[in-house]
Amino acid sequence: MVKDVTISRIDVSVFRVPVTIPVATSFGVMTSRPAVFVRLTDKDGGYGWGEIFANWPAAGAEHRARLLIEDIADLVIGFHAPAPSALFDYLSRRTHIRALQCGEWGPFRQVIAGLDCALWDLFARRAGVPLARLLNESAASFVPTYASGLDITRAGELIAQLRAQGHDAFKVKVGFDMARDLALLGDIQASLRAGERLFADANQAWDLRQALEFITQTNGLGLGWLEEPIRADQPPAQWGHLASLSRTPLAAGENVTGMDDFTALITAGDVQIIQPDVAKWGGITGCYAVAQAAVGAGRSYCPHFLGGGIGLLASAHLLAAAGGPGMLEMDANPNPLRDAFLSTNSGPKRQFDLGGSAGLGVDALPDDLTPYLTLALSRS
Repeated sequence: MVKDVTISRIDVSVFRVPVTIPVATSFGVMTSRPAVFVRLTDKDGGYGWGEIFANWPAAGAEHRARLLIEDIADLVIGFHAPAPSALFDYLSRRTHIRALQCGEWGPFRQVIAGLDCALWDLFARRAGVPLARLLNESAASFVPTYASGLDITRAGELIAQLRAQGHDAFKVKVGFDMARDLALLGDIQASLRAGERLFADANQAWDLRQALEFITQTNGLGLGWLEEPIRADQPPAQWGHLASLSRTPLAAGENVTGMDDFTALITAGDVQIIQPDVAKWGGITGCYAVAQAAVGAGRSYCPHFLGGGIGLLASAHLLAAAGGPGMLEMDANPNPLRDAFLSTNSGPKRQFDLGGSAGLGVDALPDDLTPYLTLALSRS
């Protein structure tokens, strides 16, 4: 492994794409697709790329870029990293009081996650190996996928289009109108072909009573999983009660932070599908530890991701390194900030090809993204 990396420069770029059809969830609607990409350069000219979560709030992308440059960069420039995980541990300690002072735990964690990813990419590029192989020499070259983010009211036409592209697993958004969602889910499940799978994502829409109603009504449908039926911060006893009555496996993790909380989630066993987000908390360091713990406990590690191309690539490498029966989330909604990075993935959509390039395989930001650039900042 490459040793003794010293960070000398940070570049962060914010992109924002207006969308024709808003992306609706049970808690809000995205009227544009943002992405925050960060590049770390070391004193010898080596570099690596990461992505910082920016979907929420609406003004979050620009805020996180400024938070990085104006409040965190002083801790990063000149940092000497003996290992790719060193920056995550260091920044988590050194920014704790800063985040406590302003109550912005999420933004600090998200910036740290993006920086951690970039440093791992830098180390892998220096070593001349794909990031997945730096994590695990036996990592796979392909990972299975599922198509996500589907509007349940348009699922019929969308699934037909995705099926033609090679997809055979689909996730629809629920949590809007219980009666309508239940009726549509039944129709969608009945329309699936042999071997196809359907998942549902409520995005924390319900209280315990409502979640129990949904579970009762869908226990016979054969859904692959039900994601976040209640808030992520609800007491473990509520998750346990749901799990005891549900024939559908429960999924969660995108809104869980910290290894202690993930360990508790995995150990309890009520959630079978573990879904940390590499750009939201943990970066490569934290999410790979969660992935190993999940797979080791017999759970499925299915990385959550609904952002730009760099975070998606990082998620794919994490899944390939972790192994197990998990699947890569492929947002089916239009997003140039994702698609510009996926030129090597022209095969069947039910699998994702990591390619053989060093690191994440990103040499520079694609020129196609230039029209969407809204902010570019640097620090050295």
